Amino acid sequence: MPEELNEMHEHAEHAKHDPSLAPVTLTMAVLAVLVAVASLMGHRSHTEEVLKQAQASDQWSYYQAKNIRRHADDVLTSLLAVVPLKEAEASEQVKEKYAAESERYREEIKEIETKAKELEGERDAEQKKANRFDLGEVLLEIALVVTSITLLTGNKAFWYLGLLSASSGIVAAASGFLLH
Repeated sequence: MPEELNEMHEHAEHAKHDPSLAPVTLTMAVLAVLVAVASLMGHRSHTEEVLKQAQASDQWSYYQAKNIRRHADDVLTSLLAVVPLKEAEASEQVKEKYAAESERYREEIKEIETKAKELEGERDAEQKKANRFDLGEVLLEIALVVTSITLLTGNKAFWYLGLLSASSGIVAAASGFLLH
């Protein structure tokens, strides 16, 4: 960014000598701000995407832990059903206890799975937002470079081309704000 500021300062000095280029340097200054905003929003969205992925991974780990416990309870319940024990009544109570726990885990993992999938959906939404901001940033950077060519050549066609690219970049970045 410091190089871009130095370059814009040079262009501003050049525009002092040719007042017809003042709108071009103003456009470049605005584009530099828009690039910074799109870049910041892209970084924030990518960070949020990574956080949502970590939260979803945590939920899936929790799901797996509960599922392992449920499976262990199912195995114990099955064993108690087929292995003859001296204390049949106590065995039946233990079997019922672990069967109930297994059923509780079965219900809990449904909720955990739902939460994990919800977090994955949020992650995907953040990824889409980040991609829009990234596209906007690239188009705005292209606009900045193409617009700067106007100062070097004096040909305003580059300025108009830069404005076209900037418009596309603004639309792309703005669409990132509209996604939820």
